[in-house]
Formats: sequence, structure tokens, C-alpha cells
Amino acid sequence: MKLYNTLTRKVETITLLRPPEVSIYTCGPTVYNYPHVGNWFTFIRYDLLIRTLKAEKLRPHWVLNITDVGHLVSDADSGEDKLEKGARLEGKTAWEIAVFYTIYFIHGLKRLNFTQPEVMPKATEHIPEQTDIIRQLEAKGITYKIDDGIYFDTSKFPQYADFAQLDLDEQQTAVRIEENPQKKHPTDFALWKFSPTFAKRDMEWNSPWGKGFPGWHIECSAMVLRYLGETIDIHAGGIDHIPVHHTNEIAQSQSVTGKPLANYWMHTNHILINDNKIAKSSGNAITLEDVEWQLNNSPVSLQAFRLMVLQSHYRTQSQFDWETLKKALYRLYDLYTLGQLQHQLNLITKQPNALTAEQIKVLQTSLLSVMSDDLNTPLFVSLLSRFLVDLKNRTLADQAALDALKQLLVFVDDISGLDISKQKDISITEKEMLNQQNRFWAYAQSTSKDFTASDKLRTDLLNNHHISVNNYSDREPLWYRVYT
Repeated sequence: MKLYNTLTRKVETITLLRPPEVSIYTCGPTVYNYPHVGNWFTFIRYDLLIRTLKAEKLRPHWVLNITDVGHLVSDADSGEDKLEKGARLEGKTAWEIAVFYTIYFIHGLKRLNFTQPEVMPKATEHIPEQTDIIRQLEAKGITYKIDDGIYFDTSKFPQYADFAQLDLDEQQTAVRIEENPQKKHPTDFALWKFSPTFAKRDMEWNSPWGKGFPGWHIECSAMVLRYLGETIDIHAGGIDHIPVHHTNEIAQSQSVTGKPLANYWMHTNHILINDNKIAKSSGNAITLEDVEWQLNNSPVSLQAFRLMVLQSHYRTQSQFDWETLKKALYRLYDLYTLGQLQHQLNLITKQPNALTAEQIKVLQTSLLSVMSDDLNTPLFVSLLSRFLVDLKNRTLADQAALDALKQLLVFVDDISGLDISKQKDISITEKEMLNQQNRFWAYAQSTSKDFTASDKLRTDLLNNHHISVNNYSDREPLWYRVYT
């Protein structure tokens, strides 16, 4: 398995600490609002990494954290806690906000067909572990106290700038750091923030330094150490975590343990809309519900979104737009044809150019190879699409080839999560119903625009036969079996 390692700025073959075990920590959501599609792009790419490692016969131990306290609106450790801000806007407590959006996120993982993380720890459930690390840093003389909290002195960690390749001289005026006159250095960061003197927070704890709450970065260091140990194989997150969050994690963790926090760092690039970064504050934070609505609540809307993620590489700066999403839906329909073809025994012939089991197995090997080469998902999708075109023009040589096709589709699902192998063929009666539905729709399209009869049949097909039909004015009607 090869990955681009941010630590070395090159693609490397992974050497594991305890093969075949793989320890992986991925930065999860801050649960103060609905995740947007940019967040989900990153999370799906975590899932693809896990699936590929499993396909390589490795055993990932995946920890995906939940940030439910301490993530302030500014990287300079100032401003409101995002949970407190969400509570104020919605008229709820921060605890209620955290519970609601955590449940939503976990449900979203299921809706998007995620592999189940081994652990999903919450920051609020690991306060003792966090304060213990701060005590150790304090004992080493790496912390100092100012009016609003306990801070990490980055000058005590000489390698601080190495990971993000920072120019510390420029940090005096860097945009990402708002000057706090009490801080010794612009890059110093909060380990523990004090509660306001004349106000009570929803989330606050007693500590040796006073009542307050943990800094954002200390949370991840504590949970990595608690569940995976002092050094892990892979740490993953968004590219925006490199200069601040992950740099700070490395500084505090390695100052305590004296060991590397992670041997490999995987970072996913930004997703843009109209060349602008997706952000809730910008008003372009598209949600999963928006995706479903845009695709007419198709039962496979979110599978189409997953395929859209697969079509771009995790290290490229990708664009999200509705037209690309709709094309991904069309492509998904085409790929689902593979799932239906596996049930058609008339594919087996003795034609000279018929596909053999060996040829199909070679494709499966190639698909694993491209995914294991730094998660080359665009090439994975391209190879699969080419195979579909080839299979439409050819037949299968024998039963062994059909068995190989079925095995291929299960493999594709295991590594992509697209559920292609679960698509079933339809009966003659159902085909007759489809033909009638299409005739009703075509007649209404050309005359009265009254789609009542067609819609009634469509509802019957979906509810009683688990078949969804989509009619488009610019192409042939499409149907697919909805797996239940």
C-alpha cells in the first residue's frame, strides 16, 4: 500500500509497526451543525482508505473522533466555542447541540454506507486524559499561564515548524494568528482555556489550573494515546489541519512521549464550489439532504454522491457542482447494469472473443493495484466503466467466467461501497410494468403533461417491487433495482 506522506512530501510504501495491524486516527466532525459535502468528501476518503487496507488483507484499527467541546471559531484560540455558539443560535444547551449533531453524523455514516470505525470517542468523555497530558507538559516546563488559559510554549519544541514547513518569522503577522499580547510567541496555543469570570459555560470542568475546558488540539493527542498508543501508523485529516491543528498535535504529543506521533500523514484537499471554499459562514454549505433533494430523492442519491467522490483524487482540489453530481448518478445507473448482468445466464456463449475467468481476475487485480497506489480512485472508476462497455459488447466464456464476474462485483463493493453486486435482475412481469410506465410517461410528456397514471405505476414499482424509474426528457428512461 502506497500513500502520499505529508511528513516527507512524497508517495511512500507503508511499513507498519505491527503488521498486519494498522493503527489509524482520523479527525472527525465538530458537532455543532450539519456536516457539509466538503466534510463528507473527507470522511468518505477515510472510508476508502480503510476499505483498501482491508482489501490488502490488513486489519485496520480505526479511531474516528467526535469533537464536542473546545473547537473555537478562531485558530488563535479566541472567540466562541463552536458548540456554545451553536447552542446560542438554536436556543439549546451545548450538550443538547452535541447530542443532536453526533446522532446525525453517525446516522450519516450509515446512510453513506461507511465501514464502522472501531472507536468513535468524544472529547468530553476524555477530560482526565487531556489534563494528564497537560500536567506532564507542565512538569517539563513547556507550558505557561496567562489570563485566559494554559498555553504551550512552541519555542520549547525546536521542530515545531518542520511538519508544515512554516516560516516562523512570518508568523508575527500571519493571517491565521490573531495577536494576543500575553502570548510569548504567535504560534503558542491553548492547552486549557479558563471559563469566563462573570459567566457560566454549559461545558466546563474543574482542573488543577482552574475551571474551564480543553483546547482543541489536546483532545486528539489524548485520544490517540488512549486508544492507539504513543506512535501510530496513519493519521489523517483535511489539508487545512496541516499548519495549525496537526502541527500542534505533533508538538504536544512528541513533547510528552519523545516519539513520533504518526509515521504517515494523509491529508485530503479542499472541495470548492464556484472556486470558493465550502464553509457554513459563506452560505454554500450543501448538506446530504440538499443532495437528495437535487436528485429528486432517488433511493441511491447518496450512492451517487459517493461515486462523485470516487471520481476525483483525494489530493486534488476538486469542484462540487450539481451537473457533475447528476452525471455521477447516470454513471451509477450504468455501473448497476453490471449487477444486473451477473444474473443473466444467456451471457454465457462459446463466441471466440468471450471473456474468460482469467481476464476478469486480471481486472480485479488491476483495480486493487490502482487503489493501493495512493488511492487512485479516478482510475479505479475509469477501469470499471471500460469493463462495463466491454461486457456490453461481449459475452462470457463459461460458468467460471460468470462466477468470476460475481466475485469481481463483490470485491468492487468491498473496496468502493457502491453496492453494485446487490442489484438484481427484474422479472418479465416487472419489465411489462416498466414498459407501460414508460408509455404513460412518454404520452404525458408529449400531450397533457398529466403524469398521474405514470406516477401511480412508478409508486407501485418502488413500493412493491423495489424498482425505481427515472424519466428524463434528454435521454432514455432509466430504471434500477433498489436494494433493501
